[in-house]
Amino acid sequence: MIYRAIIFDLDGTLLDTLKDLAFSVNAVLQEKGYNEHPVDAYRFFVGDGIETLVRRAFPDDKADDLDFPELVKAVKEEYRKRWADHTLTYPGIKEMLDYFEGSGIPKAIFSNKPHEFTTLTVDKLLSRWHFAVVQGIEDGVPKKPDPTGALKVASIMGVKPEEIVYLGDTATDMKTAVTGKFFPVGALWGFRPADELLEAGASMLAEKPQDLMTLFDKTEHVNNN
Repeated sequence: MIYRAIIFDLDGTLLDTLKDLAFSVNAVLQEKGYNEHPVDAYRFFVGDGIETLVRRAFPDDKADDLDFPELVKAVKEEYRKRWADHTLTYPGIKEMLDYFEGSGIPKAIFSNKPHEFTTLTVDKLLSRWHFAVVQGIEDGVPKKPDPTGALKVASIMGVKPEEIVYLGDTATDMKTAVTGKFFPVGALWGFRPADELLEAGASMLAEKPQDLMTLFDKTEHVNNN
């Protein structure tokens, strides 16, 4: 198969955002009088949007007493203050993006982050590379695993989904790719383990970003420009 483009997830795939997300939620937990979680626990809280993140972090037995819209607002305010404190690219990501940039392979980002934070993060930390589309969650773009947003990105890129590699680090990403008929690749350096990615439909597991470069070399990619 010839792959002509790639769509990246953001958190846990291009950027290690775990600490800043964890510290933002923990700040609100502490303010509301609840126990904080270890940073590593957030590997299994994140990935499905900020509303789901908040619901997973706060105690289930208190759900009926909690004002979740208010908590989400508070977490967003905390994250806005600290999102760049510890966030950075994973090892090998810069070299991989350089490869795609130099090869002329169209690339895009589709994240379950709110759109404002998605664009803010990319503009700050990934501005040296060109992305055909940078899309987060907003009105008209439902959360993954609904493939609507990913298919919108593919349409803007002008490439058929089956000719696009979809790289993500969670079951949510793999389900999005499978449903949208993309080629699903699981990033093992991200937030979730290999078995979750395989069970969700990953056709390939990438141990390091360089593996994506090898995949495109093997498929004799065609430059769309």
